[in-house]
Amino acid sequence: MDFSLSEAQHDLAALARRIAGDAVERDPARELGGFDPGLWRTMAEAGLLDAALPASVGGGGFGLLERCTVAIEVGRAAAPVPYPTSIAGVAATIADLGSGQHVERWLLPMVRGRRTMTAVLADEGSVTGLTAARSGSGWRLSGGQTAVLDGAYAGGYLCEASTPDGDALFLVEEDSTGVTVSEQQAVDGAGAALVEFDEVVASDDALLGSPGDGSAGLLRQRLTVALCAHQFGVLERALEMTAEYANKREQFDSPIGSFQAVRQRLADAYLDVEAVRLTLWQAAWRLSAGLSAGAEVATAKFWAAQAGHRVAHTAVHVHGGVGIDLDYPLHRYFVAAKRNEFALGGATAQLRALGTLLAEEPA
Repeated sequence: MDFSLSEAQHDLAALARRIAGDAVERDPARELGGFDPGLWRTMAEAGLLDAALPASVGGGGFGLLERCTVAIEVGRAAAPVPYPTSIAGVAATIADLGSGQHVERWLLPMVRGRRTMTAVLADEGSVTGLTAARSGSGWRLSGGQTAVLDGAYAGGYLCEASTPDGDALFLVEEDSTGVTVSEQQAVDGAGAALVEFDEVVASDDALLGSPGDGSAGLLRQRLTVALCAHQFGVLERALEMTAEYANKREQFDSPIGSFQAVRQRLADAYLDVEAVRLTLWQAAWRLSAGLSAGAEVATAKFWAAQAGHRVAHTAVHVHGGVGIDLDYPLHRYFVAAKRNEFALGGATAQLRALGTLLAEEPA
């Protein structure tokens, strides 16, 4: 079996690394989180936002594996763009399930860099905060969801809502009547949001797929894997920075990296990063091949959360006081790792999901 990246994946990764890295290097002391619309447009002009979408919607004809390679590089730069949510999650789902009208109205503005969108999903193991009820020839959406990733600056939402026939996905504009968006402060200062719906009217055209068809679960799995890819990029770069620092920082006339306790922590961190990498690609491959991947996605997110916690803290501890300096770039990686740790459910929620899947298997 060949586990190496394809030529297309290498090319996309190199392009994403150059663009995201250049943007971050120009402003290394920028505020945490937020959204850089200039970088978003640059990625669109370079073809990074549509390259990993199907050719049927004007994309480059690639898929989830290629989207993961871009998400990794966005994570390595801790770049302030919502690639995992807008492109790997929402855009990919619209491309697969939407009509031509959906593509024209919702997808194209995103991949052209003119807007962002995000998914309104409950965390793993939690009940969705939205319900949808039939109203004449359309629907009415009610409820709310807190800590919506990248929700404060999104121009639209792909929402999971409970219906009498099962969960369904609805496309909703940010400025629709009855929608209230309240910005929330997350660990990395990014624009999380409390999104509330008060009898929001949605037509049948706003429905993506049909209730109970599994589309909501597909969106959740895709977004979870994209977050795992982003987390891998964050942790890989944080570990590289920590190893470089340990090699040059001296105590008692010796690099601190020569001390046994430091070497052990870095070795453990390396194993954790490799666990994130391997489980991420296993889950992404199964999803891209159309295979069942519930256990693999939960396993990947468990390692992204558990290893993310350990590696992030190791990086700060080895750096010492400079690790918590807001002007030093490591701090951006620490808070990015903490956000990814809990997004869509932390380690405990993923273990519970795995336990449920194992209990449901026939003896």
